[in-house]
Amino acid sequence: MSTSWPIVFMGTPQIAASTLERLLDGPDRVVGVVTQPDRPVGRGQKSAPSPVRRIAETRGLPVIAAEKIRTPEFLEALRSWRPEVIVVVAYGRILPKTILDLAPHGCLNVHYSLLPKYRGAAPAAWTIINGEREGGVTTMQLVEKMDAGKIYLQEALPLAPDETTGSLQNRLTPVGVRLLLETLRGLKDGTLVGREQDESQATLAPILKKADGLIDWALPAAVIERRVRGLNPWPGSYTYINGKMLKVHRGKMISAESARNPGEVVRADSLGLWIATGSGVVGLEEVQLENKKKLAGSEFVKGARIKAGDLVG
Repeated sequence: MSTSWPIVFMGTPQIAASTLERLLDGPDRVVGVVTQPDRPVGRGQKSAPSPVRRIAETRGLPVIAAEKIRTPEFLEALRSWRPEVIVVVAYGRILPKTILDLAPHGCLNVHYSLLPKYRGAAPAAWTIINGEREGGVTTMQLVEKMDAGKIYLQEALPLAPDETTGSLQNRLTPVGVRLLLETLRGLKDGTLVGREQDESQATLAPILKKADGLIDWALPAAVIERRVRGLNPWPGSYTYINGKMLKVHRGKMISAESARNPGEVVRADSLGLWIATGSGVVGLEEVQLENKKKLAGSEFVKGARIKAGDLVG
């Protein structure tokens, strides 16, 4: 019969907070939480706690939100909680060996891809950007090499044709929680053994930056359409029109061929806003001019000074 383990939880964003909530309702005792320090958010850039910190403090858990995690003081605080295992979900930092080896059962990670594919900070996004037909979740043992530890459990999910990173992550998060709880149960029972990853199949999912959202109209239409979905909600896709930034929230490939120059407006009327690419045409289905509200592409062109033959970008 499984016993209850003292667990330290490390995580930062909403997906980690959702996981922490479910973990708190499970059979194991969360004895402490580690998260990133408060950061400026929103237009006012006011300092705000991470979603994980908000959940932890609401539930009366001790929280560490240290800028530095390689100090003797930080390690001593972790040791004082005496965890049997450390659960890590989107914490946002590479953990040193001193932390990886601190608990008897090490650090257990929930990763949102089918490892060894998409090791790195943005696995769900790159799954969509690269045109995969399925995404998934992996529970694994953290080691010093990024996302290269032994795999415990995996589950795949098919991707919808209009899947965004936001929608995919929303579907993956509860799967990750369930696999985490199953992994903990299997480790406690001694019925679960990790398996090594095939290094020859490893691919990377590097962190995304704001600049990655700038649309390169020389790319094929199919690639641009996937990037718009994969970069939604962060960092978001954008182009420039008449010198102003135009955010592109949704796009659709209209055709795979085009006789126009990349970035040239193919049509701007009641049927939509279509842009030529390096190979094909993309329709901008939902856009947002800087400091304005979101609009359907066909609505946006009514008030925009844009016509067929103009260039964007």
